[in-house]
Amino acid sequence: MILPIAVGFIGLVIGFIIAKSIEKSKANKLLSETKKEANAILKEAKVEAEAVKKDKILQAKEKFIELKAEHEKVILSREKKVSDIEKRAREKESQVQSEIDKNKKLNRSLEQKDNDLSYKLDFLDKKEGEIEKLHKRHVDLLEQISGFSAEEAKKELITSLKDEAKTDAMAFIQETVEEAKLTAQQEARKVVLNTIQRVGVEQAVENCVSVFNIESDDVKGRIIGREGRNIRALESATGVEIIVDDTPEAIILSCFDPVRREVARLSMHKLVTDGRIHPARIEEVVRKTEKQIQQEIIEVGKRTVIDLGIHGLHPELIKIVGRMRYRSSYGQNLLQHSREVANLCGIMASELRLNPKLAKRAGLLHDIGKVPETESELPHALLGMQWAEKYGEKKDVCNAIGAHHDEIEMKSLLAPIVQVCDAISGARPGARRQVLDSYIQRLKDLENIAFGFTGVQKAYAIQAGRELRVMVESSKVNDSKAAELSFNISQKIQNDMTYPGQVKVTVIRETRAVNVAK
Repeated sequence: MILPIAVGFIGLVIGFIIAKSIEKSKANKLLSETKKEANAILKEAKVEAEAVKKDKILQAKEKFIELKAEHEKVILSREKKVSDIEKRAREKESQVQSEIDKNKKLNRSLEQKDNDLSYKLDFLDKKEGEIEKLHKRHVDLLEQISGFSAEEAKKELITSLKDEAKTDAMAFIQETVEEAKLTAQQEARKVVLNTIQRVGVEQAVENCVSVFNIESDDVKGRIIGREGRNIRALESATGVEIIVDDTPEAIILSCFDPVRREVARLSMHKLVTDGRIHPARIEEVVRKTEKQIQQEIIEVGKRTVIDLGIHGLHPELIKIVGRMRYRSSYGQNLLQHSREVANLCGIMASELRLNPKLAKRAGLLHDIGKVPETESELPHALLGMQWAEKYGEKKDVCNAIGAHHDEIEMKSLLAPIVQVCDAISGARPGARRQVLDSYIQRLKDLENIAFGFTGVQKAYAIQAGRELRVMVESSKVNDSKAAELSFNISQKIQNDMTYPGQVKVTVIRETRAVNVAK
């Protein structure tokens, strides 16, 4: 039993030993092959390393050669620069040396001239002393002859020269002032005439009544209504007096407010065209017409500023300009008057080489204070100036608006231009109208003011009250008093009277010498 086991075990050991020997031989064979491959790889690596080494050495040599060439170039350029600098230094040195030589020569010449000048100064000092002695001797001799000391003679001479200079200066000033006045008057006339000639407008005097034409007199009954209720509703809604009389095919609308008259006229036209006339319908139509008129006012303002080439005007000012279409001043339409003043201002500013656009702006807005929505105690010029300031207008424009009737001081050239152009527009024939009685009374008041002064013989108001000619007694009023009298009368008129435009006061003094030959 044990023997077979031992034989088996020995067989296993022998088999294991044989397997190990076989594996060892295989391992030795594999190791030898691996060593051969490693030796081959090492040989190849050595060959490649040698090749890479040779390449790197060649590249290093080439790089060295390139760097050496560049270095030689840099050295050559530096040497060239150094040689140039040395050359310039030698040139500068030669120039400095030449300047030094010149300066030496100049110093020698200056020393020579200095010596000559010192000699001449000594000579002049001697001569000056001799002249002073001679002058003193002459002065003493002149004082003995004239009986005046030197100071007294000097004062006398200065006084006579002052008097002569004053006389000459006064004569020169008088001539200059007269020439300037003549030239200024001629230029002013030329500017005003050119301005007036280049602006021509048609004048239309507005009334306080409007005539509403109808197709037949049957419409009058429908407008009056049962027991007059329609006409009362119309008058109550519009604030216009409606006069229905025997005038054929016409109804008269009477009101001082042109806006109300226009609202009434348009409302009646709509009612008559529609055919439905009763109080409720009347109120509805009047409300719609008022809105339409307000829109038209804005449109009129926009068209006006566009036509005049005015830009950047505040919307409220545009609305105020539109309202001027329905206002009048002395029968002259306010918007037409303002447009004319704006055009005149623009032309006059161009003639005077000022800003025409700013002048047009001031001319258009100068009377905006005449169309307030509520009553105001301020004069229209000051009210207009406040509005212009409120809505961002420039200081020159505001001053021109406020000063065009002399309520405030004029601070720019725009102010007198606006004042003159306002007077030109209002003074055109047919531009304005006045009630006959007030017109005659104004002429009488002008003449009475003149008669209130001493020495006045006759007084005549002419040119529609725009000129007052006063004839004085030559025995009581001399030439200087005549000028003073003209000024005093003009101030009295300005302080005591209200009038459009300006009043020119002319005082005439005449002296007559009469003899009879027998």
